[in-house]
Amino acid sequence: MKKVAYDGGGPYDCDVLVIGGGIVGLATVYALTRTAPGTRVTVLEKEPGPARHQTGRNSGVIHSGIYYRPGSLKARYAVGGAAEMIKFCAEYGLPHEVTGKLIVATERAELPRLHALVQRGRENGIPVRELGPAQITAYEPEVRGLAAIHVGTTGICDYGAVARHLAAASGAEIRYGAGGHVLRVDRRPERGVAVRTADGAIVRGRVLVNCAGLHCDAIARLTGDDPGMRIVPFRGEYFELARPELVRGLVYPVPDPAFPFLGVHLTRGIDGGVHVGPNAVPALAREGYDWSVVRPRELAGTLGWPGSWHIARRHWRYGAGELRRSASKSAFTDAVRRLLPAVGPDDLVPAPAGVRAQAVLRDGTLVDDFLIREGARTVHVLNAPSPAATASLPIGREVARRALASLGGVAGRP
Repeated sequence: MKKVAYDGGGPYDCDVLVIGGGIVGLATVYALTRTAPGTRVTVLEKEPGPARHQTGRNSGVIHSGIYYRPGSLKARYAVGGAAEMIKFCAEYGLPHEVTGKLIVATERAELPRLHALVQRGRENGIPVRELGPAQITAYEPEVRGLAAIHVGTTGICDYGAVARHLAAASGAEIRYGAGGHVLRVDRRPERGVAVRTADGAIVRGRVLVNCAGLHCDAIARLTGDDPGMRIVPFRGEYFELARPELVRGLVYPVPDPAFPFLGVHLTRGIDGGVHVGPNAVPALAREGYDWSVVRPRELAGTLGWPGSWHIARRHWRYGAGELRRSASKSAFTDAVRRLLPAVGPDDLVPAPAGVRAQAVLRDGTLVDDFLIREGARTVHVLNAPSPAATASLPIGREVARRALASLGGVAGRP
């Protein structure tokens, strides 16, 4: 393959070149074209349309922000982003509903963590209501627990529809398929960036924004920047509830703060169906939506990252439980019965899985917050799993601000 490089005389195809057509990338584009009208933006997305991975494969929850450390980007952007997402959906007629949710303690050992969540919610400015067993059944007649909290600001929406609206409303050029599949990047601090795509085209931009999700670390390395992390993919396995009438809204267990996963929960989606899950297991490919999907080069990259082995050593008991639930529908059913005793194995119908792009540091630290880093003429979004969809509008504005600041420092910008 020819080296990707500037020929010295070709014009720029755009001011800002965005890699990734998920909701974060498209929210960034939307913010760019509204903050700085006239900015030329091109999006490269290797799939045939937007929102084909994390955005289009989640349960559609508009998270309240109750789980996240006060002052963190996740807390700030989720709390504000939830209200903004609800307003955005209402303004543009996109499917959504403010449902509220229950977080339920089913064992006495979980009560201190539940009370800590109440305090965290209040610190984040989120109204919460503490419930006893009788009050739980008033909200959810089939759910059982020792205590719970009700979070009224949680909602649901169709994030795929949101992403499609952002794409259409931005007015940006979006190249899908081979024309959006990045193979090589040449970054020249004195000139800009040139990207070769799978159809043989070269796209030149003044600034590059990396919103590539599951492949964001690889894109960062292509630009010559060291991301200092690796994406370790975790597959979230879901079922659909055959008797959706068992659940009225959203029901969550008390999460373990040592892990970034919320545990098996019940979510009534915007389509009326109830998603059950996810179970979180290692994926054998960046887009490994099934155990049968194995990409040796990607798997070798995961296994070759020291952080992956640190995670395995620290959290093998947790991981073993997740693998057991993946292999055994009976074990998965037992996990669901902690919240919903009436459910049986026949009530769980397999549903499409998702893959979480989790950033992991070399020492095995699971990056807990959103992570955005900058290089010469580059902005990289390196950790944006849930609640990134909820927080996508404020994340997009922040990434756009950084891109425009980089663009503003480029001599000769028209």
